Amino acid sequence: MPYLGLLFNAFVWGLSWWPLRQLQAMGLHAVWATMLFFLMGVLVVGVMRREAWSGVWRTPTLWVLALATGATNAAFNWGVATGEVVRVVLLFYLMPLWAVGLAWWLLGERITPMAAVRVLLALGGALLVLRPEDGGWPRFNGLPDWLGLAGGLGFAVTNVMMRRAAQRTSAERALAMFLGGVGLPALAGLALSAQGLIPGWPAFDWSWLLLAGAMGVVFFAANLAMQYGASQIPVHLTSVVMLTEIVFASGSAVWFGGESLRPVVLVGGGFILLAALMATRDEA
Repeated sequence: MPYLGLLFNAFVWGLSWWPLRQLQAMGLHAVWATMLFFLMGVLVVGVMRREAWSGVWRTPTLWVLALATGATNAAFNWGVATGEVVRVVLLFYLMPLWAVGLAWWLLGERITPMAAVRVLLALGGALLVLRPEDGGWPRFNGLPDWLGLAGGLGFAVTNVMMRRAAQRTSAERALAMFLGGVGLPALAGLALSAQGLIPGWPAFDWSWLLLAGAMGVVFFAANLAMQYGASQIPVHLTSVVMLTEIVFASGSAVWFGGESLRPVVLVGGGFILLAALMATRDEA
């Protein structure tokens, strides 16, 4: 059951691009959708664990965790809703590259030779993924690629801050993450829509409201499944299982999303996946 819980979470996130694109077509931008997805978590945890509010308020580390979580989810969801899913997901999973530097800076962990190898593998994989189909120097294909990269950086910060907040209760950490998933996309959405960079809220329609509400329930269930699985399985095994999100996302994007996997992207993705797998050995 713990493994199934982790697989369910990876499956939900791996296929999240499809409902996000449906909502985008209905006029609800991914930033607003992200805010709605996490609202249920705030309501449930905030009501059932009311004592967690004071812990979050008094702990600056949890504020950073909230911001990192909000940035991670807003960037990832916006990226997969508008860009090439395979590229966005692979760039997102450059997280081990960022984690090495952040763990050295924030946690005082030394950079081992194996960590340096992971960084080189991840960088090499990224260069291959970003290489244009017609050859030439690697380059980003617009905003979605940058969002995938930013989401991975946010994910690395989230993981490091989770370790720094290990002494806080699980309810406090969960509430902080849900609050970040609501608060930061809301603020970003207001700022970006005021500048005309993204559309504002669409006119009320039951179609997008019901789909967004259903996805909020699914994401909340996926979060509970991940927390249950992670509490029962060693960290290094949890990390390995969670990497199946790459398989779910890439497979679904190719199967019914109309995308293709070029050999150079497969090789680059293999390097990134290998770097991530090597990172799990450090957690064993």
